[in-house]
This record gives sequence, structure tokens and C-alpha cells, in this order.
Amino acid sequence: MYERAWTLYPYMSSLQQAICGLKYRNLFGLATPLAALAIRALPEQIDADVIVPVPLHPSRLRAREFNQSLLIADRVGRYLMRPVSTNDLIRTVATEPQTTLRRRERVRNLRHAFKIRNAQPFSGRRVLVIDDVFTTGTTVNECAKALCSAGAAAVTALTLARTIDSSLVPDRLLAEHSAGRSYNKGVPRADL
Repeated sequence: MYERAWTLYPYMSSLQQAICGLKYRNLFGLATPLAALAIRALPEQIDADVIVPVPLHPSRLRAREFNQSLLIADRVGRYLMRPVSTNDLIRTVATEPQTTLRRRERVRNLRHAFKIRNAQPFSGRRVLVIDDVFTTGTTVNECAKALCSAGAAAVTALTLARTIDSSLVPDRLLAEHSAGRSYNKGVPRADL
């Protein structure tokens, strides 16, 4: 249902460690450099009236205490001078984390998980959905379905990183990725 998705970087090495540090280790200081990376690589073709971060279910938000996609979307919204809608697209189903599932399970897991609380901000407007990592596209697609049903004129997606099949990665990048892991011993670097 989304028209286009931009993924800015491969989900590897220091970026992977930084995203995981933000999401799972509460290293909030990483939100600013991660958003700066996104802003630095924003495609010129992005044209949105309103920005929407992928929402977390209230139970996940209580456990994590923040939404990493919102932290990135807020900074991108300020840069683009576009409003960020934080409460109009909601996650109504407490799903299993997508990272624990296979592709087919991911699609099934998120079906009908997102609803629109208030359609007015989206009606006839171009909406940019922002998330941290793009794997199968299921999350942004399910968000886009809900937004289109609310009357959005167009929905595009922007993710900071994309998981990629290691067979498609040049050997040089895999070597850097492996070296970075052993050198950093799994600790996210803040010098992005």
C-alpha cells in the first residue's frame, strides 16, 4: 500500500549496534546521531505533508519507555519543517517482536495491528512513515494500509537501515562488519 520506501543504510556494523543500543539498552544519546545520519541521507524526492512514526503498542511503550521511531521522526520533522503525528496512528495489537519471526510469520503477525484514531490529519495528504529498520516491509505496509483507509493521498516510507542478505554484501563490507564486531565486543559506538 505504500508507494515508495527509502532505506538509507545497510543494517550492519556500527549502525546495527547503535540502533540496538538505542532500542534495547536505553542509550538515548544515540537518537541524535542516528537522526543526523537519516537527515544527511534524505532523498531529495521526499515530499510529505505529515510524518508518522511507526507506533508501539502501549504495553511495549511502557516496557521500553520510548519509541525509537518517534525520536528519529521528531528530528526529521523539524529538519523538513513538517508536522509529526504521534497519536493518530496507533498499534492496537500487542504482537510478537518481528525480529523473532520468519517472513511468513511477520506478515501474519502484523495483520490488522494498526488503526487510525483520527483520520483528519491524513485525509488527502501525503504521509511519510518513519521506522528504524526495514526487513520485509510488513510493518510499513500495514501502517500504509491503515493510513490509506483514512484517506491519505499517498504514503511513502523512510527507514534508517535495511536488513540485507549477506550474500549480496561485498566481501569488503562483511570483513569490516566482522572486524567491527570483534573489535567493539558488541558495544555500540556513539561516534556515528
